[in-house]
Amino acid sequence: MLITRRFKHCPSCGAAVSYQVPADDNRERATCPACASVHYENPINVVGTLPIWGEQVLLCRRNIEPRYGFWTLPAGFLELGETSAEGALRETDEEAGAEIELQNLYCLLNVVRVGQIHLYYRARLLSDRFNPGPETIEARLFHEHEVPWDELAFRTVRETLQRYFDDRRAGREFALHCADIG
Repeated sequence: MLITRRFKHCPSCGAAVSYQVPADDNRERATCPACASVHYENPINVVGTLPIWGEQVLLCRRNIEPRYGFWTLPAGFLELGETSAEGALRETDEEAGAEIELQNLYCLLNVVRVGQIHLYYRARLLSDRFNPGPETIEARLFHEHEVPWDELAFRTVRETLQRYFDDRRAGREFALHCADIG
């Protein structure tokens, strides 16, 4: 398991932190020797959608690193002050300029190695017109046989798409999928 340490300095006072187990805890935390603040490093939430238009899915070609030029579902980091659903709607608008009707939470993927949790909602596209933002080179619809599987940016995108197409082919209900990604 990759353990990353994000803190070098205390966000409260700026002093250099040390990693130690506080008296009332069981894990090393970034602890400030100057002001006694304890800082917690918790997983980051990535939220997005699996937008559907008939038998096609919407993918965005990335205009940013990491994975510039590769294809992804519209998704990004959840912001403070928004729910996971609000974040998924915002990211879909920012990256694809797509009008959607948000549906059920479809995939929850734990990416422990990088300290992330990815949440993808199914979404019904209300239009096949897109207005991608600056983080996206192009937004395009794909049938399953057209998906650029070797050019997908992230394993979580591949896992979500595979589960969706498997469910659709089998005629299964689109229930929540949970998995751990190595």
